[in-house]
Amino acid sequence: MFFLSDMLNKKLNLPKPEEALPGRAKPIPTAAKHYVLKHPLKGPYPDGMETALFALGCFWGAERLFWQVEGVWVTASGYSGGFTPNPTYQETCTGLTGHAETVLVVFDPKIVSYATLLKIFWEAHDPTQGMRQGNDVGTTYRSAIYTFDEAQYQQAVASRDAYQASLKGAGRDRITTEIEPAGNFYFAEEEHQQYLAKNPNGYCGLKGTGVACAIPTAAPAAATA
Repeated sequence: MFFLSDMLNKKLNLPKPEEALPGRAKPIPTAAKHYVLKHPLKGPYPDGMETALFALGCFWGAERLFWQVEGVWVTASGYSGGFTPNPTYQETCTGLTGHAETVLVVFDPKIVSYATLLKIFWEAHDPTQGMRQGNDVGTTYRSAIYTFDEAQYQQAVASRDAYQASLKGAGRDRITTEIEPAGNFYFAEEEHQQYLAKNPNGYCGLKGTGVACAIPTAAPAAATA
């Protein structure tokens, strides 16, 4: 019983840097191209593209959510927000790397805005659950937005505050989403990339609150001729 309790505590509490697994110097192998969009997973990405990082539970369903959005050039499943360099899936599942399962989204801001991606993020999951998402329990399933510049950070915070007001009005709990500057993004193994395209009947744990999110920013920019 003590062993099970100890393991659960490790999965529900982020490790300190000195407690994290050592990882490795070299990236773990992954796919070269996106299984659906056929674009290079690691780039180079076309000029004018922007990048976003979202964690909203199991990355299988989360990645599919974003690759279907018009204006998204490529997506990838991976690990962010932790300490262990180049972790494996098995290592992240222990809770001892500090990472969250994260989706990389490379998008054309002329077609889809960052604000639109934020709205999709908030409405697709329950951001009030702490170190879990539904039946998926552990720090790897926490809600997070990792931002690449001050503009993204300010939009993410503003969207959180707006959504918190909507959730409060609906009698929901307080948002626990982590919003931090982006650190390293480590690409997950090939088997996890675009998993639900390869396994259409595979597991997807995404479940929103049913509360709409009104983003307090400009509407998506229209594509120019």
